[in-house]
Amino acid sequence: MTKEIIINATNEETRIAILEDSKLVELFVERPEYERMVGDIYKGKVSRVLPGMQAAFIDIGHEQNAFLHFADFDTSYLDYFVDYEDEDHADKDHRVSERRFNVNRDLKKGQDILVQIIKEPIGTKGCRVTTNIALPGRFLVLIPGKKHIGVSKKIQDRKERRRLKEIAKQIIPPNFGLIIRTVAENKPDKAIRKDLNNLISTWRKIEKKIKKQEAPVLLYKDMTMASSIIRDLFTSDVNRVVVDSRKLMRELLGYIKDVAPHLKDKISYYKGMVPIFDYFNIEREIEKMGNSKVWLKSGSYIVIEPTEALVSIDVNSGKYIGRKDHETNSFKINMEAAREIARQARLRDLGGIIVIDFIDMMEEENRRKVYQELKKEFAKDRSITKIQEMSRFGLMEMTRQRVRPPVLLSLKETCPTCHGSGLVPTVHAVVGDIERWIQRYRSTNGDRRITIHVRPDVYNYMKKGLYSPLLKLMWKYWVKIKLVKDESLPYGVFKVYDRKDKKRLDQTVK
Repeated sequence: MTKEIIINATNEETRIAILEDSKLVELFVERPEYERMVGDIYKGKVSRVLPGMQAAFIDIGHEQNAFLHFADFDTSYLDYFVDYEDEDHADKDHRVSERRFNVNRDLKKGQDILVQIIKEPIGTKGCRVTTNIALPGRFLVLIPGKKHIGVSKKIQDRKERRRLKEIAKQIIPPNFGLIIRTVAENKPDKAIRKDLNNLISTWRKIEKKIKKQEAPVLLYKDMTMASSIIRDLFTSDVNRVVVDSRKLMRELLGYIKDVAPHLKDKISYYKGMVPIFDYFNIEREIEKMGNSKVWLKSGSYIVIEPTEALVSIDVNSGKYIGRKDHETNSFKINMEAAREIARQARLRDLGGIIVIDFIDMMEEENRRKVYQELKKEFAKDRSITKIQEMSRFGLMEMTRQRVRPPVLLSLKETCPTCHGSGLVPTVHAVVGDIERWIQRYRSTNGDRRITIHVRPDVYNYMKKGLYSPLLKLMWKYWVKIKLVKDESLPYGVFKVYDRKDKKRLDQTVK
């Protein structure tokens, strides 16, 4: 499998596309108003404690308070706000961090707290934070206040795992934990030590800010999205990174030369006249992301419908006409759909509960194969997923972790006409609204001369025929109506004016 990272940078935004076998599988967009926040560390203030929910809201200086759940709480952060030389703590024979968490005892309104963002704000919900601070580097993740060494599960060679653990034991400072990342596999001791020194240096700077600065305040800003993608995803299995910005390319080369110089030759500058995303056929895929219907090569299709509670995905045979029996045809469509569903989940960053309605299959073996195919495809996904086996009704339930808002939110906005429903009033419905408005108006007003502005489709309908709907309204309510065609009006909207003083009437008479 070929893997490529394509980066498009403009004055307004930076877009990063991950391609697998020339197919778009992940898209990241960074804009000033959608700045990446995951990984940022704050000195916050407890705004509200909710013992019943075992949670708290933390003021970190944002418009919305951050949410801290007890599962994301670690009392070791309290060590940074307690002076153990003070008389009040002199008789303690253990540190605060050794106690078990109790929301009533360990969290008080107004107290300072050290938190790190682990989930971006989505919709009306603020970001989610943790007190388990972690600083990611190229090869290591540094965990202050923890005495723990972990090795990525993706490193399976036992001899290499032992070597990396020995290195970690030799270099780890007191009161720190380390997680050895997958990219550290077969890397020399020197490179790993250098990465650790950089991380410790960063943490020492954060410690100084903790003591000096008043909450709420940002203590540490993680890398830009482009740099973090390179840090986390640019490994030896990536064939190339192509960038269309010289400035960004210099930034990426400066970072990669320091941590993985052997990969610098894989980064190249795009010189073509055609926009980079057009050249790699990415723009076309982005345009399709807003469509609920996704066509498959066989002529079948899937329908993706996100709702407040869950994401439903329906598999349909569509135009596919198989030459074999129903069971074989259904199996073939479901296998193709499983691969595309996994790709779309990554691409659209679908999260929460996902329910997939596959085409019914009678044979248990076929249902099991579709389940295994879906699991295999989701194994490529960095997000945590849990997949249940298919029921006899063809339904498969799964969950997928999401740490950032859906990418569509940075590309699209809710339609101001339909407010996201995808539906607008019909011509007949608008004419009905106009009649009801006239009825209300005539019940309180004696003026019989008005001007109504409508969209062209409504105008054409109301003027149609010898005894047109417009004429019927005028006769029925004994009112003189001048109809004006107005293409600037949104669907479902009409405006009414007084014929004499041109005063807007539909805003005063509802």
